[in-house]
Amino acid sequence: MDENLTLAHVQEARRTLAGVIHQTPLESSRTISALLGRRIYFKMENLQRTGSFKFRGAYNKISRLPSGGPGVVAASAGNHAQGVALAAGRRGLSAVVVMPRTTPRGKIRAAAGYGARVVLAGRDYWEAWVAAERIAAETGAQPIPAFDDPEIIAGQGTIGFEILERLPDVDAVLVPMGGGGLISGVALVVKTLKPDTRVVGVAVRAAPALFLSHRAGVVCDVPVTATLADGIAVKRPGELNFRYIRRFVDDVVLVNEREIAAAIRLLLARAKTVVEGAGAVGLAALLGDRVGFQGRRVVVILSGGNIEAATLARAALAVKKLPRGQDSSIRYRSSLP
Repeated sequence: MDENLTLAHVQEARRTLAGVIHQTPLESSRTISALLGRRIYFKMENLQRTGSFKFRGAYNKISRLPSGGPGVVAASAGNHAQGVALAAGRRGLSAVVVMPRTTPRGKIRAAAGYGARVVLAGRDYWEAWVAAERIAAETGAQPIPAFDDPEIIAGQGTIGFEILERLPDVDAVLVPMGGGGLISGVALVVKTLKPDTRVVGVAVRAAPALFLSHRAGVVCDVPVTATLADGIAVKRPGELNFRYIRRFVDDVVLVNEREIAAAIRLLLARAKTVVEGAGAVGLAALLGDRVGFQGRRVVVILSGGNIEAATLARAALAVKKLPRGQDSSIRYRSSLP
């Protein structure tokens, strides 16, 4: 695919994904809307196949490969691995996924459960990607990048169409942001079709590479520290993604660990939905007063729901450390630095 992505490329991806992905719900929450003073809608990609939006891009990429070839190889700490494994299986291709040695066992089992051969290598995504490229060179397998690829971006961008069809008068869309594949695709669609809608990327302080890159105007390589939002803990955004983020994204903000923990718990308690840390950062930005849009229609993309039980417990514990009375009211916002 041409790297000069247009709306037509995302429309083509949508045709490819028809009948394969779930067209996930766009759910409003009167309770959370009342707490936050906005009309909040959740795009529930935590209910997508494999529990994450990543299946969209992975299938769009893999569906264009010839059947019967040497298979595919990818690097991932979790969601991309599962998306690649399921997509490859549906196309009759073998899949190798390289995961960092620090990957939780639950995520390793999930990727293997979708049919991939799992190889553990490296300490983070980038070291795993080096190992994946070596496997590709040795075996002829097709590498499937996690985010820096036009077909991946186009697949993720199909979420933008679904949002606008369900809520054409949306005022703002809050999008989790790590490597940039999701936000670059969604922003391309939303800003092309509805230029007045604001698109805001949300990153985590523990992995601020895209935030700092956006502010600096150049791609930055920034160390990552431990975070509840491990799914967006990327030390360097994709070059192609950054091009579209610079063109289409209105603003980027950072959230901290307590804001993420509060968002995970609020979604569980009030929306009765399980969301991973990376998927909860959009709501975290609202809880922490990182964005405005008072009284406006705001879509928050819940990008995934693959959270380990131990991590969910850590999130609940982090919120319990907040002052009494701050775990279920709008006063969240003033209590979180």
